[in-house]
Amino acid sequence: MPAGEGGVTAAPGRGGDFTTYATAAWPRLVRTAHLLTGDLQEAEDLVLATLARVRTRWRRIPRDDVAFYVRRALVEHHLGRTRRRRVTRLPAPFLPARPRRPAPGRAEAAAERDCFAGRAPAALATLTVLTARQRAVLVLRYGDGLSEAETAQLLGCAGGTVRTLARRGLEALRADPSFVLRHPVPGARP
Repeated sequence: MPAGEGGVTAAPGRGGDFTTYATAAWPRLVRTAHLLTGDLQEAEDLVLATLARVRTRWRRIPRDDVAFYVRRALVEHHLGRTRRRRVTRLPAPFLPARPRRPAPGRAEAAAERDCFAGRAPAALATLTVLTARQRAVLVLRYGDGLSEAETAQLLGCAGGTVRTLARRGLEALRADPSFVLRHPVPGARP
């Protein structure tokens, strides 16, 4: 596994290293959590709770596996919360979106966090038809760009399970009438 997320490397050992890592990885973690949860506030809560758990174990995390460990903790925490929550959450498109202004010097983080600007409601609403594990596989494989083997290792399952979950997730998305392929690949099957 790569030592850092997008060039973010930090060696466990001192509290300052954790702060540096958490600050640099925050936008990517929130983006992944936003795709997993479908709600920005819930995504930020998920990342904060995950980082709080990681902080308690920071000295024991192997140097080479910081990004992997944090991403795995994020996904496991999300799946655990999903299992505990027996009530199905429905998206509420009728609520007005509150514009958020980034703090001075945080424009890059806000731009990465708002990567769905203009597409967020449709993209996230479409993902709600998936099970939590299907959604996690699709987010990790296609949103975060992990390989099949990395996704399997992160989720603690076999590569065949990842392939099956990805295939069934994509089939569910294609069967949903709200799923629209905006830029079809030339020569691809419909």
